Amino acid sequence: MMSSAASLWTREDAETATGGRCPVPWRAGGVSIDTRTLAPGDLFVAISGPNHDGHDFVARAFDAGAAAAVVSRVPEGVGADAPLLVVDDTLRALEDLGRFARRRTTARVIAITGSVGKTGTKEALRTALAGQATVFASEGSLNNHWGLPLSLARTPRDAAYAVVEMGMNHPGEITPLSRMARPHVAVVTTVERVHAAHFDSVEAIADAKAEIFASVEPGGAAVLNHDNPHFMRLAASAEAAGIDRIFSFGRHDDAGVRLLVSAPEGVGSRIRVRIGGETIDCQIPMPGTRWVSNGLCILAAAAAAGADIARAAKALAGYTLPKGRGRVHRVVLADGGFDLIDDSYNASPVSMAAAFEVLGLAHPGAGGRRIAVLGDMLELGEDAPTLHAALAEPLKAHGVDLVFTCGPSMAQLFDALPSAVRGGHASDSATLVPLVTTAVRAGDVVTVKGSAGSGMGLVVAALLALSDGGDVPAPRAVNGD
Repeated sequence: MMSSAASLWTREDAETATGGRCPVPWRAGGVSIDTRTLAPGDLFVAISGPNHDGHDFVARAFDAGAAAAVVSRVPEGVGADAPLLVVDDTLRALEDLGRFARRRTTARVIAITGSVGKTGTKEALRTALAGQATVFASEGSLNNHWGLPLSLARTPRDAAYAVVEMGMNHPGEITPLSRMARPHVAVVTTVERVHAAHFDSVEAIADAKAEIFASVEPGGAAVLNHDNPHFMRLAASAEAAGIDRIFSFGRHDDAGVRLLVSAPEGVGSRIRVRIGGETIDCQIPMPGTRWVSNGLCILAAAAAAGADIARAAKALAGYTLPKGRGRVHRVVLADGGFDLIDDSYNASPVSMAAAFEVLGLAHPGAGGRRIAVLGDMLELGEDAPTLHAALAEPLKAHGVDLVFTCGPSMAQLFDALPSAVRGGHASDSATLVPLVTTAVRAGDVVTVKGSAGSGMGLVVAALLALSDGGDVPAPRAVNGD
């Protein structure tokens, strides 16, 4: 018997949404654009991307149990009598599905953007709200021109909250996403020098993030970091967009969600927060000041969405991080073991500094060292060499003992390091792997970090493969990327 989720999409709704036609009735419980993760009963949308044409995988999608497929032509190996919803353009059809799902859902939509912290904040907000209502949140980093409509198309009509993410690396990219999502709450975690290759200034980055305010629903709210230098600029943009409910968070005396006390506790921090005349204590189960800020942002977003803040704070204590975003693994060796902090998904100067802070807070075992394994930070423009070399200072400040690097930009950092700290440098992550795996020993704490394009996941996989007894994830985090 199919679950009630199978009614997420019917042929009739999909035809109405897209203007396409399908002669065969069907019902789908989900939406997919990737046969590797497609679940039985999903609607498969054959997107034509820069590297692959989804039409080449339609037959495979049906073999995997797809309920139907959205196509612009009948693919090879698929009969004309198959449940094919034929449209003029499949990407536009995905956008149409997203807009239709947004119109029919009753959820309070919370959209999150920011230079760092988007995905971690989104996932933790999902946890914070799930203790009091049905929450839908986009998976992973589905935040671009196809990820956002895919997330909306997956949104159940009866969810109480829908939390989505919006990313960009060029001006003008968030505006159409905001128009599609029409959020009730627009969150900007922070503005930093990220994707600088495509912007003339950090102020221009702030203006691009402010595009999220373009289509906030009437009576909606903006959630802003009062400690960020660009707070006033963002607040002015929100007000210009007609938003008069601004929820600010931070240590600033004027912050609406104001941090009163923060102290280390367990693997994270215990914070005390002042919200609208009420004082709330909250456990942040990840270490570092970046996650304290993320925690404040989450409470502010919950308040802006009308949730019960005390319950949200209590639920937040149960959050654990997804793969590649600061999750800690215990790698067991014959003579002991070491802690591996997998922060390999992405990197920027700000998130690097946050990762080094947490590595500095770590306590290596007997004979152990604090080790950083770093890949290039991408999209930093002409300042990339200087920004990479400048990482030497926070590495020193946080007591990192040994540094391994890979990539042309990280070569600048390697040259800037004292010789005693240089573990090794390689042209790419695959070449770096044997240098790292032969160097680690019991008692070490190892952080692996780099932009996604630097391929640091290869290093993580190789280190996990050293385990004599399997890796055990611990509910800890490096930062909020």
